[in-house]
Amino acid sequence: MRLPFPGHACRQFDVREQGAAGDGRRLDTPAFNAAIALASATGGGVVRVPAGNYRCFSIRLRSDVTVVLEAGATIIAADPDLDPGSYDLPEDRGEQLYQDFGHSHWHNSLIWGDAVRRVAILGPGVIDGRALTRDGPGARWKRQAGERPLSMQAMTAAEIDALERDAAYMQGRGNKAIGLVEARDVHLSGFTIRDGGHFAILATGVDGLVIEDLTIDTARDGIDLDGVRNARVERCRVNTPNDDAIVLKSSWALGRAIPCEDVVVRGCAVSGFDPGTLLDGSRGTRQQIAPDRDRVTGRIKLGTESNGGFRRIRIEDCRFERSRGLALETVDGGVVEDVIARDLRLQDVTTAPIFLRLGDRRRGPPGSSLGAMRGITLERIVADGIDPRFAAMLVGLPQAPIEAVTLRDIALTYRDGSGCKRADVPAPELADAYPEPSMFGITPAWGLWARHVRGLHIDGLTLHTPADPRPPLVLEDVQAVTAARIRHTAVEPQRGLTISRTASTI
Repeated sequence: MRLPFPGHACRQFDVREQGAAGDGRRLDTPAFNAAIALASATGGGVVRVPAGNYRCFSIRLRSDVTVVLEAGATIIAADPDLDPGSYDLPEDRGEQLYQDFGHSHWHNSLIWGDAVRRVAILGPGVIDGRALTRDGPGARWKRQAGERPLSMQAMTAAEIDALERDAAYMQGRGNKAIGLVEARDVHLSGFTIRDGGHFAILATGVDGLVIEDLTIDTARDGIDLDGVRNARVERCRVNTPNDDAIVLKSSWALGRAIPCEDVVVRGCAVSGFDPGTLLDGSRGTRQQIAPDRDRVTGRIKLGTESNGGFRRIRIEDCRFERSRGLALETVDGGVVEDVIARDLRLQDVTTAPIFLRLGDRRRGPPGSSLGAMRGITLERIVADGIDPRFAAMLVGLPQAPIEAVTLRDIALTYRDGSGCKRADVPAPELADAYPEPSMFGITPAWGLWARHVRGLHIDGLTLHTPADPRPPLVLEDVQAVTAARIRHTAVEPQRGLTISRTASTI
């Protein structure tokens, strides 16, 4: 096996030598933590986990340690309601006003590393988070507008409380499979995560992160990269019907706005199949609705948390199956710039295939500014089976348009939209709302709707629907437009391109 840190190979440690039973019944947490501490204290080494079932509470990573989960090895999250013990308590990092509980703590994880250096977890074994919880209270931000998606407005207080258990309930419980904070040079490769709790992986403020060849099938978030730098996610399969699969964020979780920069997501497959059915191969489609009351999720996204912004992001050669489409969002004051998404294939899209949103939620301290979005290139994207209610959407604000967007060689095929009739009134601005494609209701166009955009270059856009009463394209307050090779087809003749009076002529 090739080790990302070859120097670790000089010293080998086996968790069984430290007392691990691997029988799935006894707790093996002390043996894991002893082996990891010994490897780190002796200058670094490899901690081997041979075949077996290891029931554990919090495993604490230390610097200069590579953990190898060998074939047949499974780390099982212990259950604090049944097993004698608990997970490490969520650390106190001061007031967490602008972020929810799950994003704000890392020690309450099955495996966690705080300020560690040169750490790796390698497969081919399994991390089974069956006893982790997806729960946790929301942010204590008092303004509340934009705290939850508009699709949740009809939910009762009891229904929301069931999803957002209070902080007292979370004491001693684990809600992440892997939590990493302010770490450097971390490599995660080749293993499987089943049922990862709130996050299968939460990496916050990490510099130098490689995640490759993972398979994740979980009931909430898959891979969350919050304020990371120099990160690469490659060849991962992530199934998350109830939340986002691979998501980049730049939140206020560490008490400061940290940009998410120089990140590549390449060769990955994300999906919203029924929980567990990616791993068993059945790819079930019984579940239709996610907890936010929109259709299943499972997408790649930038945002919603966006205080620090995003720069130099590349999303390439990825596949979306039965999921919401690509979403690029900034609503909390950050700048999104120099983002390229290309060679994407989307099948059975459950909301909009493309969603760019510049909003003004400003979930942050007083004085937080309005953000910006500019320099976005989307090219060679093919999507079919799209929910007909939602066109591809580029939506800024009157005072803050999205700037410099290129759409090149985009082909979008929608399901029958003959029933998608929209009232002849402007879509609301909803500047401070939580960003989701469904926030505006049925969109004014069936193919592409752009509003408050300055500098839109279209070179190759193909749209198809069996039938739809709306026009294929609507551009409102879109300035400096250039367009070539636009085609749209439907059984019913359409009115063609609609441009508001403030838009430039194509």
